[in-house]
Amino acid sequence: MAMELPEDSVGIIEPQKIYIEEPLTLRSGKILPAYDIVYETYGNLNADKSNGLLVCHALSGDHHAAGYHSREEKKPGWWDTCIGPGKAIDTNLYFVVCMNNLGGCGGTTGPATINPETGNYWGPDFPVVTVRDWVNSQSVLMDKLGITKWAAVVGGSLGGMQVLRWAISYPEKLAHAICIAAAPKLSAQNIAFNEVARQSITTDPNFHDGYYLEHNTYPKQGLTLARMVGHITYLSDNAMRAKFGKTVADFENEGGNFGRDLRSGKLSFGFNVDFQVESYLHYQGERFSANFDANTYLLMTKALDYFDPSIDYGGDLSKAFVNSKCKFLLISFTTDWRFPPERSREIVNDLLKAGRKVTYLEINADQGHDAFLMPIPRYISSFKAYLRKVYQEICDAP
Repeated sequence: MAMELPEDSVGIIEPQKIYIEEPLTLRSGKILPAYDIVYETYGNLNADKSNGLLVCHALSGDHHAAGYHSREEKKPGWWDTCIGPGKAIDTNLYFVVCMNNLGGCGGTTGPATINPETGNYWGPDFPVVTVRDWVNSQSVLMDKLGITKWAAVVGGSLGGMQVLRWAISYPEKLAHAICIAAAPKLSAQNIAFNEVARQSITTDPNFHDGYYLEHNTYPKQGLTLARMVGHITYLSDNAMRAKFGKTVADFENEGGNFGRDLRSGKLSFGFNVDFQVESYLHYQGERFSANFDANTYLLMTKALDYFDPSIDYGGDLSKAFVNSKCKFLLISFTTDWRFPPERSREIVNDLLKAGRKVTYLEINADQGHDAFLMPIPRYISSFKAYLRKVYQEICDAP
């Protein structure tokens, strides 16, 4: 049965694809001779093309940031909370663009697409890409759309890292950089989590050295485990306690009533899935493994690991922003232990050292790293107010 679309939805969206014939030299030195970019747009570009806003997706995101692909689609795009008429990223004001990054599995050229030189899937032969490469390809799309300057470039997590790279690589091409729940580079702990995830994938018997698509299979178990590990890091202890918080002691004290926390209402005293949190992780992992390409996951986590814009400036991040001309908004969340507030404050301090204009907002939120995707009132209202001010500033709105 077709569903009725919410009034604040961007509605039914048709993804678009553009073929880029110009070669792209990657940071690794390898050259991508040509490539496809899949993207979506929401809202309308104004006459002087000043209201363009780029949304950069995170690790498991893609071009489908808002709206629906059909009335039968149960879930909207990954950032529908923030994108739409009257929402924080108001499509009544902005022409919003979101593309699936190179190496992704949403239709843009990547491991799960065909290599025209061989006629086979790119698979593990697709070159390693970095945040810098993504931003360079986003700039190519920008030129194809006829936009000379973004009103804002916006992103959370790995998307926020792309925002920082935009401010460094293309200082003339954006007026505002909005970086949410990100970090100037990964901690050793984060790199370790990513390596555990990669090992779970590459040691799966169905990985076949990355050529699993040619064997009509995929590393389901490995990708499921990778997502389970990742998902744990996206949630805070507070969020998990609220969802699945009762302990065995609670169970005993309450006369065996575990409620939602124990799947069957009693302990199995074995190695079965006893607790709701276990069931939840299995569900999330299996659903993800059925919809996301394993080679893309490997590429995305490597891009995270490699991100460090200070590397070209003797380790001094502030020097990377000396030529940036945009204004910055940074947002962090108190229970985000993957990219905690102190990492955002590092960026703020380096921006101030570079003489940049910075607004910083730290939100009290229990949802952990995933908070940037959630409808948290203070976060949404502040985000919306900032972007409304940007619109008035950039587009001369009344």
